[in-house]
Amino acid sequence: MKICGLDEVGRGSLAGPLVAAGVILKKPVSGLNDSKKLSRNKREKIYEQLKNSGAVIKIEIISARTINTRGITYANKEIFKRLIKATEADKYIVDGKTHPGKVRGKTDKIKPIIGADRTRKSVMAASIAAKVTRDKIMEDLHIQYPQYGWDKNSGYGTRQHIAAIIEFGTVKCHRDIWVTTALTQKVS
Repeated sequence: MKICGLDEVGRGSLAGPLVAAGVILKKPVSGLNDSKKLSRNKREKIYEQLKNSGAVIKIEIISARTINTRGITYANKEIFKRLIKATEADKYIVDGKTHPGKVRGKTDKIKPIIGADRTRKSVMAASIAAKVTRDKIMEDLHIQYPQYGWDKNSGYGTRQHIAAIIEFGTVKCHRDIWVTTALTQKVS
């Protein structure tokens, strides 16, 4: 049975895109785990192993602009729909509780599982692929906007990032509602 694991990264970030991956493993890959439990170096090594193993790896990206316009719920469902449409599998395991909705001919093959990034190898692989991809995007954005420290915080709401927003304001890569919430919490 061909199983496609799906996971996203960057859902709660103050800046940058939402990135998701769909992975179908062809053979075992050593060291797989939830990307949050691995060092950056370990994730990058495993991602190289994944690419060299013949695994099917699909990546989708939804911009901060789209998140600002359509919302994170839309982005989260849409990113998984795109991956499912682009990948042929017998079953699609989505990490979390979000079901992406109807996908022609595939809806009954989709199964959201909370904690799948800790228990299902293909979802662990998707978690790693998405995280490595998003980290690279944020490093590239850091070159353009170094004041926010995205090479270290990946766009999340660290003290340094929030302080930089207060000092320099926001840029097009920021997510308006998250920034407003973070700044409101900082003040209160």
